Amino acid sequence: MTIQVRSFAKINLGLYIGAPRADGFHGLRTVYQTIALHDVITVSVGRGTGIEIACDDERVPLDSSNTCWRVAERVIQALGASGRITIVVEKRLPVQGGMGAASSNAVSTMIGLERVLRVTLPGETRFRIAAEVGSDLPQFLVGGTSLGMGRGDEVFPLPDFPAISLVVVTPEVGVSTPRAFADWDALIGKSAELRSVGQVAAVRTQDETATPDALTHSDGSDRLLEVSRVLSAWLSGHRNTGAPAKSGSRAGSLLSDLVRTGIENDFEKVVFPQYPELRDIKHALVRAGAGYASLSGSGSTVYGLFRNREAAARAARRLHKQGLKAIATTTIGRARYWKSLVASR
Repeated sequence: MTIQVRSFAKINLGLYIGAPRADGFHGLRTVYQTIALHDVITVSVGRGTGIEIACDDERVPLDSSNTCWRVAERVIQALGASGRITIVVEKRLPVQGGMGAASSNAVSTMIGLERVLRVTLPGETRFRIAAEVGSDLPQFLVGGTSLGMGRGDEVFPLPDFPAISLVVVTPEVGVSTPRAFADWDALIGKSAELRSVGQVAAVRTQDETATPDALTHSDGSDRLLEVSRVLSAWLSGHRNTGAPAKSGSRAGSLLSDLVRTGIENDFEKVVFPQYPELRDIKHALVRAGAGYASLSGSGSTVYGLFRNREAAARAARRLHKQGLKAIATTTIGRARYWKSLVASR
């Protein structure tokens, strides 16, 4: 039996990085939002043993380092099943693009295997396998709008935001997430040194204004608690009835609130200096009419939110003329996400 499963992308509405944890990961706070762009994963199980990955994109690994492979291995073990698993990845999303493509591919593989084998894993087993394979995977077992905490693997469903139009720009450059975290740590370390020097200078001069602004508190967990309060206040004003957003209504309110509250992505502080073309893309989105623009994850994808579909379509055409790979799309809520996962043959 063979089945096709859509593998939807996500964007991050704000992403805040805390201190490194004992396990080597960083604490995070972010709001995940699934969008309509997707890859397609074809899963089949036949006679024999083993796992085979096929993909036309040479950047996608075809061995056991592939997240689809790692999930499939664990699913088969959890189910006590056997057979030769074939997974075909049809890439439409960027690799190392900050849209969670590899993680989404893996979760779609899990869903596909369940459908092919006609067995559904218990919820706790699904989430355990997802978290073992990667921090971004659990969000795709929720879909829609969700709050990400811990290292990003602790995901809590939120009332969906209204559907909102956006333009996604996917540059050819790929950004390494481990490198981005390392650059963040270096930046924070430098900031701490400057803050320490500034504090000494402040004591000497009795002038508090001599102390430079810090990127973060000395305790990263304190910073995340503060961010949590900001996100909580922001989210509490956006409970959704489930009705599609109309131009100038809740979609417009979300845009203005994002700007007013100052929701941002910490990775921009280290990724933009390394890849200035990504900063230029963000500015181009704003010039094209985006009410809010941001890097997604650690990049390289940059997106902009627009008040309606027509505005997003005009912006995509404008950016395309500038030589950018820009696609107009929309966010998708949890109900649509799960209804659309299994593709029709």
